[in-house]
Amino acid sequence: MELTNIGTVREILSRHGFSFSKGLGQNFIINPDICPKIAEMGNAAPGFGVLEIGTGIGVLTAELAKRADRVAAVEIDSRLLPILDETLADFNNVKIYNEDVMKCDLHRLIAEEFGGLRAAVCANLPYYITSPVLMLLLESRLPVESITVMVQKEAAQRLCAKVGSRESGAITVAVNYYGTVRQLFGVSRGSFMPAPNVDSAVIRIDPSPEPRLSEAEEKFFFRVVRGGFSQRRKTAANAVSSQLGITKEAVYEALRVTGLGESARLEQMTLDELIAFSAALRKITM
Repeated sequence: MELTNIGTVREILSRHGFSFSKGLGQNFIINPDICPKIAEMGNAAPGFGVLEIGTGIGVLTAELAKRADRVAAVEIDSRLLPILDETLADFNNVKIYNEDVMKCDLHRLIAEEFGGLRAAVCANLPYYITSPVLMLLLESRLPVESITVMVQKEAAQRLCAKVGSRESGAITVAVNYYGTVRQLFGVSRGSFMPAPNVDSAVIRIDPSPEPRLSEAEEKFFFRVVRGGFSQRRKTAANAVSSQLGITKEAVYEALRVTGLGESARLEQMTLDELIAFSAALRKITM
C-alpha cells in the first residue's frame, strides 16, 4: 500500500469518513523520500525499539517497523485507529497506544515494550505542541539514545541555534542543557497533505547520559533561565531581580563572580556562563 500516494490517501480517508483536525495540527506526509530518511537517521535499526508520537495514517510508522525490532506509537486521535489497523496490517511489531502523550507514562511504556532493546524516539510533531513534547521527553530523562523529530522550520532554527546568539531562546538553552542538537534536513510545505503555511525541518537531539547539575541546582537554573528570557531586552540584573524576587545587588555579585559585566543579558550568555551564573546566584541567595 503506497501511503504517500495522494490518491491512495484520499481513498483511505474517504472510506473511513476521516476529516483533518486543525485543532490537532494534522498534516500527513505525502513525500515518499521523507520518512525513510527520518527512520534511517533516527536509529530505527535492529536492536532498537522506537517510540513514535503521532502516527497520522502510519507512513512513518511503517518505515520504522521495517527497520526496528519494535515500534510503540502514541496517537491521541481515536478516529485513526481503524485506518491504522488497515495500513499497518502487514506488521506484527507495532503497538498503537490511543493516549495523550502529555499524560502517558512513557517510562513504563518503554520498559514494557522495549525490554532489552536500545530505544529511540521518532516523530512528526504537530507545530502547536512541539515545545511541550520536547520538554516532556527531555525532562523525563527517558532511556533513549536519540530524539528525531520534524518541526516547523523556524522552531528548528531556534532549537539548533548557538546558545548566546540572537536566534536562541529559553528552549534553545534547555535542549542544549539536556543534550546535543543538530538539524538533519529541511522539508518543504508541499510534502504534506494538507499543505501547511510554513516549511519544516528534521532535527535530532542526543540526550546526555548524565545530568550536569543536581536536581535542586537544575530546578534553580531553569527558574533563572525562564525569568531572564521572559524579559530578553532587560539586563540580567533587572530581569532576574523582577522575575525571581532577588535583589539587584545579589545579581550583580553573581555576575561579578562569573566574570560578567553588570550590563550582561542572559540571552547573550553561553550555556557554561548561564550555569556558572546560576550556581553563583544560588550560592549567594541560599
